[in-house]
Amino acid sequence: GRMFGRLPARGDVVIVTPPGSGTDYIKRVIGLPGDRVAVRDGVLYLNGQVVPRRFVGDRSVPVDANTRCDASPSLLARGRDGKTYCRLPIYRETLPGGRSYDTVDMGVRPSIGDHYPERRVPKGHVFLMGDNRDNSADSRYSVAERGLGGPVPWENIGGRAEFITFSLDGSAGWNPLTWFASFRSGRAGHSLHPSEEIREVSAK
Repeated sequence: GRMFGRLPARGDVVIVTPPGSGTDYIKRVIGLPGDRVAVRDGVLYLNGQVVPRRFVGDRSVPVDANTRCDASPSLLARGRDGKTYCRLPIYRETLPGGRSYDTVDMGVRPSIGDHYPERRVPKGHVFLMGDNRDNSADSRYSVAERGLGGPVPWENIGGRAEFITFSLDGSAGWNPLTWFASFRSGRAGHSLHPSEEIREVSAK
């Protein structure tokens, strides 16, 4: 049980600990109790309807120990600063109710998570997915696959993630002197709240 708790809303980013693990994961709430969730060819379905998404362009992210570009060498590019970048295809996904957020879908090769048979979220549970759809240990994967093993009891959620406090590139060691050099600039303070989708009216 949980005192003074409440069920998260669709689109919330929450903190959850997988079964048998001591590591906290950050995932997005996709399905609520009673919802039917499925993934077909990488496209998310909620209650039998396609969750709309649109391609918004590529985003270049520096390649480091924590952000690799394993999907395809064709996504690698050399920047003017001499560093190697991964060009990530970004899709803006909009849930029922208008909450929207960016997802990464490489689309280079099918992943196991691109196909998830429809399943109804049980009472008191939520269905969680990561925004990096091709590389996320979430509700689509079994515990044996280092995933969440399906919908998660909402009581197991530690809370809602509000913003990024800091981000490291994976090069830091036990020595505190290495921590500053591994700090990723530009990510601290970034809000994790989904935005409301702006409806565009076409004259066509």
